[in-house]
Amino acid sequence: MSTTELAWFKSSYSGGGGGNCVEVAVRAGTVLVRDSKEPRRDALTVSPRAWAAFTGLAAGRSI
Repeated sequence: MSTTELAWFKSSYSGGGGGNCVEVAVRAGTVLVRDSKEPRRDALTVSPRAWAAFTGLAAGRSI
């Protein structure tokens, strides 16, 4: 499955005016992250555990 066939989503905190947003998609034990302004560029691939740790720290929660 190519990255164009994935279901990408933005944070509910992203506004409709563009700006600095990332999009996230999940595929079989992998989380893909990309720049919403450059969707054709390669996505960053991380494990679900790494993504959970990152989002937890970004939200101010300890892991």
